[in-house]
Amino acid sequence: MVEGIYEIIDERFRTLFNSSAALDLIHTGCRWAEGPVWFKDGNYLLWSDIPNNRMLRYIPEGGVSVYRADARYSNGNTRDRQGRLVTCEHGARRVTRTEVDGSITVLAYSFEGKRLNSPNDVVVHSNGSVWFSDPTYGIQSDYEGHKATPEQDTNNVYRIDPQTGVVEAVVRDFVQPNGLAFSPDETRLYVADSGSPRHIRVFDVVDGRALSSGRVFCTVDPGVPDGFRFDIEGNLWTSAADGVHCFAPDGTLLGKILTPERVANLTFGGPKGNRLYIAATSSIYAIYVTTNGAAVP
Repeated sequence: MVEGIYEIIDERFRTLFNSSAALDLIHTGCRWAEGPVWFKDGNYLLWSDIPNNRMLRYIPEGGVSVYRADARYSNGNTRDRQGRLVTCEHGARRVTRTEVDGSITVLAYSFEGKRLNSPNDVVVHSNGSVWFSDPTYGIQSDYEGHKATPEQDTNNVYRIDPQTGVVEAVVRDFVQPNGLAFSPDETRLYVADSGSPRHIRVFDVVDGRALSSGRVFCTVDPGVPDGFRFDIEGNLWTSAADGVHCFAPDGTLLGKILTPERVANLTFGGPKGNRLYIAATSSIYAIYVTTNGAAVP
């Protein structure tokens, strides 16, 4: 059942949205908007505009400005437990951290002596470890990075140890690993595969450093699963071709927020964490929901 911009598949979805909430266009003019991350302490949103090789910042009372002009074709972004920006860079084929003084620290650029493909999305565990996906999208052409031949034999999900900085592959059997997120209690890691099949897999997290019992959580159709986030109730909100799809903790598709453009990624933000910011192709949209995003730094 479609009601305005909402498609209701399971009646539980009605408790997650307000039918009077509008889908607001925040900004347009991007070539491929990605990696939105909310800074609650600064009251602003950052995101990547990959083909334009820049990162943009939106301040609700101040509009949009360029945050980083030469962003090395940055894609996914998150914050660590100290509130610092952690970024996946397609162009430089590395994962970096922006320090408080603005300097850049390289966290990962190779594995087993070979360059990474093009780090795509990233999350940080409460123990400080950094987990990221590494498909080949940034080296397939010069549009989102620099065309190159992959050096890695497989497209992996990696973990960076917070004490030693050692990079280890925690999953090696993805076609194109993409978005990833921990469950609110960090007992599970969810990873999107935007290759074929187009699904999101879930793994049990063992001792905050390893993964086990991988299985399919859900399939996204139409489009491919890319970036996604959790709300405080454990519902997974993910990108898709026709908008944002919301899945219950048991993997049931509850409903959709329909958007005018294909969605790549999303994040919860605003002072209360109840504003969903949506990176959709050329634009950033936002809408108030009746749940809150799971806690982030």
